[in-house]
Amino acid sequence: MSNPPLVPPLKCQGIKTKLAHTIREIANTKPFSRWVEPFCGSCVVALNVHPCTALLCDANPHIIRLYSDIQSKHITPSDIRTFLTDEGAKLKSQGEPYYYIVRERFNASPNSLDFLFLNRSCFNGVMRFNRKGRFNVPYCHKPGRFARAYVTKIANQVHQIAQVIRNSDWTFAVRNFRETLSTIREGDFVYVDPPYAGRHVDYFNSWSDEDENVLAAMLDSTPGNFLLSTWHSNEFRTNPAIKRLWSHARFSVLTRQHFYHVGSSEDLRHPMIEALIANFPLVENKTDRHGAEQLSLVF
Repeated sequence: MSNPPLVPPLKCQGIKTKLAHTIREIANTKPFSRWVEPFCGSCVVALNVHPCTALLCDANPHIIRLYSDIQSKHITPSDIRTFLTDEGAKLKSQGEPYYYIVRERFNASPNSLDFLFLNRSCFNGVMRFNRKGRFNVPYCHKPGRFARAYVTKIANQVHQIAQVIRNSDWTFAVRNFRETLSTIREGDFVYVDPPYAGRHVDYFNSWSDEDENVLAAMLDSTPGNFLLSTWHSNEFRTNPAIKRLWSHARFSVLTRQHFYHVGSSEDLRHPMIEALIANFPLVENKTDRHGAEQLSLVF
């Protein structure tokens, strides 16, 4: 039986925790010298694939700052435990007004500890910023949010990922996807998890049809192997980009059901059919005698 996935301390829209094992299995079939992510987000995939060398980029500077601070030991699990315990006590005694005090403090002078506090106490774990780059998600209305067990869970998550990050040759950088993909070289494996057009979009990672077209063109010409995650369909609609951009015979498409727990409203938290698209052969999932989905690959 495989180990449970390593869970990062950040909650992000569209996080791929439940797909991390499948992505790792795919990546392990293609030897590579460097792992590259233009949209690293929570870093859940890299943390579970655990490549020796990686370039992990995102347009959101707060995500990159947090992981860089953990990597450099600028913040430690002990720092996070102490900070969340103290700030959680203030939140419990003062309630909603204190959340907005921290939010204003963060927007005036961003730092990793306030970012993590807001991420874990905002409404439904939504990570959203306005046009000026200010965090603008409202309060979750749970003043007892940072109970001892909850703080311990977050501190333990940071401890686990700190061990992975510090024992690996990983570079974190604030870059847009065009900059990142322009550096791809032969021997790289590129994992791409862009924002979903019309769904989870903030102003650091806004997404348009033009962006989707540019991304497809750059991946099509990349000298390395790539694996792209995108939404395929749900009960309401189908992603038109699948047919428009990825239906060519040189691409393989594998689908798998994925449930999104994070979202600003119920209509963003439905089962989703995820598409995994690669420029190397894949085959469909199979089911074992216990009913568990298995991934079979063409070598």
